[in-house]
Amino acid sequence: MRTNILNMRRFSDIKDFFKLDWILMLLVSILLMFSFAAIYSIDLSRGENLIYFPTQFAAFIIGFVLLVVVSQLHMSFFQSVSKPVYVFSVLLLILVLFFGDLSRGTMGWFKFGTLSFQPTELAKIGLIVMLGYLIVRQGRRFDKLQFVVLSGIFLLVPALLILLQPDLGSALVFGGIWFGMLILTGVKKRYIFALLVLLSLGFFLSWHYVLEPYQKERLSVFISPEKDLLDSGYNVNQSVIAIGAGNFFGRGLGFGSQSQLHFLPEAQTDFIFSVIAEEMGFVGAFIVLTVFLLFLVKIISIAKDCRDDYGSYVAVGIGLMFFIQLAFNVGGATGILPITGLTLPFVSYGGSSLVINLFLVGILMSISRSNWENQKENVIYG
Repeated sequence: MRTNILNMRRFSDIKDFFKLDWILMLLVSILLMFSFAAIYSIDLSRGENLIYFPTQFAAFIIGFVLLVVVSQLHMSFFQSVSKPVYVFSVLLLILVLFFGDLSRGTMGWFKFGTLSFQPTELAKIGLIVMLGYLIVRQGRRFDKLQFVVLSGIFLLVPALLILLQPDLGSALVFGGIWFGMLILTGVKKRYIFALLVLLSLGFFLSWHYVLEPYQKERLSVFISPEKDLLDSGYNVNQSVIAIGAGNFFGRGLGFGSQSQLHFLPEAQTDFIFSVIAEEMGFVGAFIVLTVFLLFLVKIISIAKDCRDDYGSYVAVGIGLMFFIQLAFNVGGATGILPITGLTLPFVSYGGSSLVINLFLVGILMSISRSNWENQKENVIYG
């Protein structure tokens, strides 16, 4: 009898181990399939030897293992390590300014032989879990100015370090996560208004004293993309041409003239959505955007179902991060928003980005798993 009970418990443990959020997994898997197809196509245009695909696939393996492991951890674990993770990520941001490798004009990567790591990606996790921790510690008293100031300080430390690299796009993501979480916590409207005034003043001062010439150029091109199609407006123009050339069904993988003939710069990162639209057409682009929409809706559902404030707000922070990067990447590729250099989550080439994104999905699955366990308890003890 005792043996049977032990066997039943072991079976239950194994069953619970595989209790992943398969809807979330399916949506991410679809995005990854589009990613690998587009990256492989881009690799074909660069010769016989694959450059990006093997690296991205290796990052996927690492990220997937982390996803499975992290999904089995309880949310209390993430809450307990919020401060150490935040501090560690800030230390890495400081160290990369002194010992990092310069790439694309940004001192933002640690190089280890052929491998590289971007600490900004880890800092996204640090900020999200730290903001979740602060919100819980606040005890729902978000009407106090103290909360806005304290959370603002925890934002400014990594954001300023990222601006020193300089990486304006990532700093915007950090600011967007913080501002979005403030609004969703129900901070008083006068504080939000004051922040908007400060933001306007900050933009004015940044334009004159902080922004680099190429960053100003990006904003100018966004306002008037037609003023210099052969220089500063070239990237956006080629991207729009690529998207339009795809028509309904696309030109086929490996047959996109803009990406295959290298008219489209940074096709594997900034403009991978344009590659998908050209080679897979409106259908491919529509599927990608639809899957992203369902993915974000699923995150909202996980946050709403969570009975723990910490898990709920962490899910919200993760959702905001994915939404902001999606909006700026696709918006930049279509000319709707300025080009920021932000990658398209799960789709653009980038090992650090993919590993961290899958890690964040693991956290979402941990929250979803906690929701499922709570529902299970309600049924048993209801």
